[in-house]
Amino acid sequence: MHLVRQQFDASEVPDFGRRLAAEARSVLMAQGVGSGARIAIAVGSRGVSPVERVVRIVSESIRSLEAEPFIVPAMGSHGGGTSAGQAEVLAGYGISEAALGVPVQATMDTVELGATDDGVRVHMDTAAAAADGIVVIGRIKPHTSFRGAVESGLCKMLAIGLGNRRGAETIHAHDLAATIPAAARVVLAAAPVCMGVGLVENAFDRPHRLAVIGPGFFEATDRELLQVARGVLPRLPLDRLDLLVVDRMGKNVSGTGMDPNVIGMWRRFPELPHEPDYRWLAVLGLTEQSHGNAVGIGMADLASRKLTDAIDPVPTHANVLTSMAVGMAKVPLTLPSDRECCAMGLTLAKRSSTEPLRVARIASTMELEAFWLSEAALPDLPQSCEVLASRPSFAFTEDGSIVEAGAYAH
Repeated sequence: MHLVRQQFDASEVPDFGRRLAAEARSVLMAQGVGSGARIAIAVGSRGVSPVERVVRIVSESIRSLEAEPFIVPAMGSHGGGTSAGQAEVLAGYGISEAALGVPVQATMDTVELGATDDGVRVHMDTAAAAADGIVVIGRIKPHTSFRGAVESGLCKMLAIGLGNRRGAETIHAHDLAATIPAAARVVLAAAPVCMGVGLVENAFDRPHRLAVIGPGFFEATDRELLQVARGVLPRLPLDRLDLLVVDRMGKNVSGTGMDPNVIGMWRRFPELPHEPDYRWLAVLGLTEQSHGNAVGIGMADLASRKLTDAIDPVPTHANVLTSMAVGMAKVPLTLPSDRECCAMGLTLAKRSSTEPLRVARIASTMELEAFWLSEAALPDLPQSCEVLASRPSFAFTEDGSIVEAGAYAH
């Protein structure tokens, strides 16, 4: 196996904190936010980078106008679909009253704001709806289950995130590509939304683009920045593999644990073309930030017992029942250890191919600058890739766990 590094666009928003603070204050003032106004800051479960810093700066901008910020979870059914679970998810990102000095009001209660032209009922978190203003923070990126002009972003936060479990279930029962922007328009017409903070992350989980906007620009910003996000989304530079080994999946990596844009959308929707075609997929672990939510494990062929033992069925089931994608929680063939999971993957790959094996190992579908690749696939790498090191095998501990520390250091 050879350690390979590929080149990504690492450009970031210059002077990020100063720019966010200045633009947030400007937009809030233009929207009439002033003394005594209670402003809800809607924060999702995706770990937008750098989410704690963004929430802190937005809170300070609100207070600079003598208004009163408070935080509401905007994550649909995540966190087990409970207010306590959602507050715990936020706390895991450093977002709590103790850390920021800003109250967190978590509730699953909603109010109905109206309906789309197609009759889809639109819900909103009661605490947010009762505020004098709502600020939405969202990561704009390609969605993991559909294609449209508007995918994951500020409109989705309005339509699904702030709808809590009831609203998320309602929206997911319809065509997301059409319903998300339509529901967002209902929210913008009926709720006191005053600002959006849209972020596009580069391949290193850093802020690549920033848009601080008023409520009239949510849909246009989602459309524009989605194209930017497509251009910087990290992927493996290979169309075909016999085996892909993924060290960790998780909700902080992707809404589906592993991004289908990386491993192949056909793993979620089998009717789609196998592009890329990674024949066998083995997953070894779950990130701590997932809080036991292993949605997406159903896309794997093999799993290590380490991963399946970490699954909490409460948040996992709540997530897939909301989206009605129950197959995403199906547990694949499970092997007793990481070592045995990798060995079984190699066995299946050998039986599926008569040529030298094309095998890759990645830390996660979000961390793709450095990855391990077998000899047979090296000739297919583009010139933007550099081979850094080689070794005959991976290291495992005595209990068969793969060694992750320093595995991708370069």
